[in-house]
Parts: sequence; C-alpha cells; structure tokens
Amino acid sequence: MNRVGVFLGVIIVLLIAGLIASQWITEYIWMDSLGFGTVFTSVFGSKVVLGVIGFILYFVLSFITLSWIRRSYLGHFHGNQLPPFIQSRKISNLIISGAALFVGLIGSSIIQGFGWEPALKLLNYASFGETDPYFNMDISFYLFVLPFIKFILNVLLGLGIFFLLTEIGFYSAFHMYRMSRSAQLHMGITLGFIGLLLAGLHVLAPYETLLTNQVNIFQESVVHGLSYTDEVINIPKAYVLAGAAILGTIWLIVAITKGRLKSMAIPVVGYVVLVIGGQLTSVVVQNFIVSPNEFSKESPYLQHNLDFTKAAYDLDHIVEQEHPGNNSLDQEMIERNALTINNMRINDTRPILDVYNQKQTFRTYYNFNDIDVDRYEIDGEYQQVFVGARELSTVDLPSQAQTWVNQNLRYTHGYGVSMSHVNEITSQGQPKFMMENLPPEGVLENEKPQIYFGEQPYQNVIVNSKVDEFDYPAGDENVSSRFEGDSGIPLKGINRLLFAFSEGSFRMLVSDQLTEESQLLATRNIMDRVNQIAPFFSYDDDPYIIVREDGSLAWIIDAYLSAERYPYAEPHQYQENYIRNSVKVMIDAYTGEVNFYVVNPDDPLLMTYQNMFPELFTDEIPEDVKSHFRYPEKLFTIQASMYGTYHMANLEVFYNREDRWEFPTENYYNKEEIPMNPYYITMKLPEYDKEEFVLMMPYTPKNRQNMIAWMGVRNDGDNYGELFVYQFPKQKNIYGPQQIENRINQDSYISQQLNLWSQGGSEVIRGNLLAVPIEDTVLYVEPIYIESANETSLPEVKQVIVAYGDHIAMEATFEKALNRILEMVDPNAELDEQQQPDSEDSEDPGQPIIGAEETLREFSELFDAYQAALSNGDWEEAGEIMTEIEAKLNEVD
Repeated sequence: MNRVGVFLGVIIVLLIAGLIASQWITEYIWMDSLGFGTVFTSVFGSKVVLGVIGFILYFVLSFITLSWIRRSYLGHFHGNQLPPFIQSRKISNLIISGAALFVGLIGSSIIQGFGWEPALKLLNYASFGETDPYFNMDISFYLFVLPFIKFILNVLLGLGIFFLLTEIGFYSAFHMYRMSRSAQLHMGITLGFIGLLLAGLHVLAPYETLLTNQVNIFQESVVHGLSYTDEVINIPKAYVLAGAAILGTIWLIVAITKGRLKSMAIPVVGYVVLVIGGQLTSVVVQNFIVSPNEFSKESPYLQHNLDFTKAAYDLDHIVEQEHPGNNSLDQEMIERNALTINNMRINDTRPILDVYNQKQTFRTYYNFNDIDVDRYEIDGEYQQVFVGARELSTVDLPSQAQTWVNQNLRYTHGYGVSMSHVNEITSQGQPKFMMENLPPEGVLENEKPQIYFGEQPYQNVIVNSKVDEFDYPAGDENVSSRFEGDSGIPLKGINRLLFAFSEGSFRMLVSDQLTEESQLLATRNIMDRVNQIAPFFSYDDDPYIIVREDGSLAWIIDAYLSAERYPYAEPHQYQENYIRNSVKVMIDAYTGEVNFYVVNPDDPLLMTYQNMFPELFTDEIPEDVKSHFRYPEKLFTIQASMYGTYHMANLEVFYNREDRWEFPTENYYNKEEIPMNPYYITMKLPEYDKEEFVLMMPYTPKNRQNMIAWMGVRNDGDNYGELFVYQFPKQKNIYGPQQIENRINQDSYISQQLNLWSQGGSEVIRGNLLAVPIEDTVLYVEPIYIESANETSLPEVKQVIVAYGDHIAMEATFEKALNRILEMVDPNAELDEQQQPDSEDSEDPGQPIIGAEETLREFSELFDAYQAALSNGDWEEAGEIMTEIEAKLNEVD
C-alpha cells in the first residue's frame, strides 16, 4: 500500500506539473507566433528568478526558525516531557521541512507575483533628467528605485513579524521566554531584524512626503507634495523615529537576553509616545502656524506643485492664445472656411449605430459594435467620416446551426466596413453611405474585407480545414473563402495535442476535418490580445478600425503608460499622477499581427519599457497608419480636467482656485444636463491656412455657464499631439453650450415644434451640441433626431439647429439653418440659389407668427380630440386626426 500511495502521489504531482507546464508552453508558442517570444521569456524568466529567490529566502528562514524552536524545546524540557515526533530528528525534520516548504511556496508567489515588474524596471530604468527641488533626486528614483526598496523592506518586515508571532506562540509554553536563554536569544535576533527594517522604512519616509498631501493621519495640506509641515515637522520626525527604532531594538535585545522582561515595555512605550507626539505636533503646526497664514507658508511648495503637475500631465508646453469672440460671421468667412463647414458633423454616433445595425448587417449574425469618427483623403478632398466594422457574432446563429464545425471551422470572420459622411444625410434623414453592402462598395478599395480579429468576444477558430469559411450571403447561395495568412498556430505534430488539451476540445484532436495546413487563430478579441502580450500597459476602451492604402483593415488601440509616484504631482484618480500615450497598437484585422508603434520616444517610462522588452516595439510607422492616429479622448479628458485648475500661473489665484475652469454641460439624448465629452472636428486654426483634424473641449468658469476658453489638440502629421488653448475675453459674455441649450428650450417656436413632434408615439432625440470656432467667432450646431416608438424604427435627422450670438435657427438641413443665420446677421448677403431657404422659411422664427394664437388653439383642440379617440379605442378616428395635425404642421413649416 505504501508503494501504491507513493506511485499515486508521483502521478498526481506529474499531472499538476504537466498542466502548469502545458499552459506555459502553449502561451509561449502563441507569443512566439506573433514575434513576441522574447517578451514572454523576459517576464517568465524574471518571475522564475524572483520565485526561486523568494522560495529560498522564505524556506531557509522558516527552516532555521522552526529548527531553532525545536532545539530550544529539546534544551529546555526533559525527554519524557516532549512528544516523540519532536524528539525524533528524522520525523521533526520532515515536519519542519514540510512547513518551511509551504511558507516558501507562499513567499515565492508573493515575490514573483508582485515583484517582477518593479524588479525589471529597477534594472532597466531610464533617467528623467529632472530632479526634485528638495532632495535633488532624479524623478526616476521615485518611480523606480524607491518603490522596489519599499517592496523589499515591507516583504521582509512582514516575514519578521510572522516569525516573531510564531516564536511568541511556541515560547509562551510554560513561560519559556522567561527561562530559556535560547528562546530569549532567538526572539532578540528577530526583534533586531524587525527594528532595523522599521528604521529603514522611517529613513525612506522623508522621500514619501513628496508623493502625498497627507501631513498627518487627520489632515491634508493644500499642497500635493512637500509642504511646510512636512519640512518643519514630518521629515525631522522620520529621522528621530528611525533612531528611536534602532535604540529601542538594542534595548529590547539586551532586556530579553538578560531576562529583564518588564523593562522591555520602556522602548515600546517610548516609541509609541514619539509616534503620537509627532502626529500631534504636526496637527498643532498645521492648525496654529500654517492655517492662519496658509498662502504665505505654502507659497514655495505651491509653485512646485503647479510646475510638477503640469510636467506630469504634459501640460507645460501648451500654447495659450487670446480668442476675441467677435460677432463677425458673414458669407465671406463661410467661403474661406468651406472645408470646415463641409465637414460639420450633423450625424451623431449613438443614433447612427442603430442605423448601421439595421441597414448594413443584412443577417442576424452580423453586428456593428461601435461607430468611430476618422478622416480620409477621398478624391483629393479631406473628409471626416464615420466608420464601423461589420463583425460576426456566432452566438446569434440559429440554435440548429451552432454546431462544432460551424462555430469553429465555418463561421470564422466578419466582413467589411461601412462608412458614411458626418455631414450628409438622405432625404429620409439617415446617413449617406460612402461604403456599404456586401461585398463592400464605395469610395475606398477593401481588398481584404474579412475580419478575423475584432471587438466581439470571439472564440478561437481553426482555418484552412477541409471546410470552406463563410464570407457573406449572396442571393440563395453563400460566398466562401479560405484564410490566406500564415499568422496562426500550425496544428500539426505536438501542437495539435497541446492546443486540443489547452482548449479542452477532444474534437480538435480527433476531427478528420483538420489537415496539415490547418491553423489555430487564438485570442481573437483585440483587447484580450494586446493585454495578453503586454499586460503592463493600460489600453483605451475605444479601438477603431481603419482602411489602409492596400485595401486591408486594421485596428488601432491607444496604449497608456502611467505611474503613481511622480513627486509633487496631483493624482487624477487614486494615486495615478503620470500618464502618457507613448504607444499606438495596430492589429491587422485579417492576420491578427500586432505592432506596438512608438509615438513618443522621449518618454522616460517608455524608454524603461524599451530597455526591458526591446523586441516589443516598432519605431518606423507606415504613413497610411500614422495618418489615422487620433489623440485619445480619455487622455485628453484627463489633461483638460487637470488644466482646468493648473492653468493658473498666479500663485495666489491658484491657491484660492479663483479662475477654475470646468467642463460645460449639455442636454444630450433626452437626458437632463450631463457633462460634455470632447469631440473631433475638422477646422482651420486662426493662424494656419489648412483645415485639420482637432479634438477639442470648451470650458466654462466654475458655477457659471458662459464659455471662458476652449482647449484643443492637433491630430495630423508632424503636429500630432500639440495642445493649445484659446481664452475668451473675461469682460465679454460668450455663450456656453448649456446657455445655448437653455435658449433652445426657451425659444417659443423651437420648443413648440419639439413638443409637437414628441407626441403621437414619437421620440425627439437631441444630438451632441458642437461648439465650432471659426476664425474669430464661434458657431453652435445640434442635430435633432426623431424616432418612432416602433422597435424596428430608425432615428432620423429631421432638423438641425444652428446658433450664433443672439440668433437661433432650426431648419431641415444644416445649409438652410446656416443661411437663415446669415440672413439674420448679414441681411445683404448674397446666397447661392441652392442654398437659399424656401420662401416660407425665410421668416425669422423669432418674429411673431400671424394668427399664432388661433393656430395654437386649433392644435390644442385637435390634440385633445386625438387623445379622446385613443382613450375610446377609436384607432381609425385617431389616425385621421393625426393626419390632420401633420398637415397643419406642414403648413406652419
């Protein structure tokens, strides 16, 4: 039975090891197939080394501690007082080894799990070339060196406390700590170990003052980073506590070895008194010295907080300019900015997604996950467009079609993209498509329309089997194709067994549909893909698809490099206070090949990762990819939010937050006031002659609704990433987005129309309100959608509101609304015949309508009759009344 037990134990151990090893092997094969095998080996190697170090450290110290305890027991007790397993050297060594092995495995997992990335950063970090103004240490010390030292000290301190508690537990038996010299010496050494580590943490504490605004456990300073109280109290206090920890440790060791146990309380109480006294002193200084004259005391530190926060968020090179906010709009300005006007975004991303999914999917198993804004050079003209990828969702296949062959071999990919103008709509108010249908037709060539990798939660599939892969439906037949790439994992030899085991698919192992050419396409969700390759980055949650010059499709994801310990910088969330978008990731939608492009080579954090993983990054960026880089909304939102406070250069103004800027609100999608999000527009900056793709955000003063400034970032060519701010005169009121929304709500003509349209089962949807700077003035545009309550209805742009200065116009098209505004501000403007509003539309809606009171009375009576007919269930009469209402509305229009 003993032999059988040993045999079964060996089998179980081998199975567990085999499971773990097979997972590592398949992950390496997958990474290596993408060209990132060295990334895997670097991470895996560092984890192995740290795991071994952690195991040896925890195992050896645990073995020594437990052996010392056994030896103390043997020396203190008589043989007949101890159980046999303690007296038996062989049995006790087995027990001690088993316990030390368990502790060693825990220590190994802790050190390799949490320590591999800090360790690699410590060994490969790049200098920032900038030092803090107090300790004169390079920024890299706080980001890379200090965290690793603290990690090691905390690990060892935790281990020391664990051993001390273990010793106290064992040596409490029969008061061994009073009578056994061996026990006393053991506990004394452990106490010395803990005391030195505690002193080390106190020595590091002064550096920590640059990383927080906490001056004591009760109070925070107005300054993030070193403050007056930190310099005067907290830094000296840290060194005093470090010395007290060392002296107290010596006292404890002497006391315990000499058996003076009562005197051991003296250094402990003294240390606690110093800690409490330091906290109370900090409170007193903060309350009675700093608070009464806070600005005077904190001024030098406020300047550091201001400068370093701007540097941490890359806000120290922003170009600020004045924007006059004039009322200078005229026909000539419109003609000078024709490309801006022609790219005015009338459609909106949320309603347009519903339209794409109803008009361009054709089958239930197709789906548009998202619609993105981009720009293309089409027929020599710079055009802003909406683009969406038609992806495959096998979960929507009929239940009888959800077989293993269909889900794994046949239905393997989506097909093509749809594209529409941002500014053009059909006569029905729906987007005008530039690329549509299956196969895709339109303004761009799409040579490789198959989408094997995308945003859907794709399962792994096998290509180049004996089963042809479904492309798209064509009449009564389905068009098929075969995968032509070589980026998958070949399913031959040992690979087939390994991945069948990894996938948990016996069918993969035995299916006769697979051939020597078959390949496994694994991890097809692009977010999972990049996270598995480089989990040390964070990624934007809005990937977007592009059509390359060769007609292939590719996804672009923004990767963020962030840190938590940039000195003096205020965090934007939790402790994160440094962020860059230094890497753009491109994933080929057909092959799944991944490229990590370097877009900010001067970022020291990126340089550190390049030293760690030199094979991961690509420096040369193809022009057809670079031309579609977009500055990410997430990063811009963080920067714009921080700049709302840190734009103030005057320290007293900054201290009082007198000129704080906030994001405006808008009434979007029938919701009450919500914060406005940044948006992409095509515009010509005042000092340049060419339109470009710009991401922008208006600002309003705190607790006010007028627009005080707007922030933008350039996206095109060598100007990519240039941040700029235009400030409006503070003595002049420039309407903010919410003020325009309020004026729309208060306009009698517009509000009446919106209320009428929202009756009878229809819903009025308000799109994004866009504030569009044009030269030295600002124009506002908001689309109005109408959607029937029917589940299959499509939201349609029925009206467009244009606001300028004190004028508002709502018309069926943007051109008509703009020309109505031009008539108001420039009555002598000569408009093209095609652009002139209809004669009945030429009246100023702000002027009283002839017979308005009688007309409103008629509408009220008709609507009362309509509701009465509905209540009585007389649907035919209700329909006739609604037809009459619509006819009268058309007459009013």
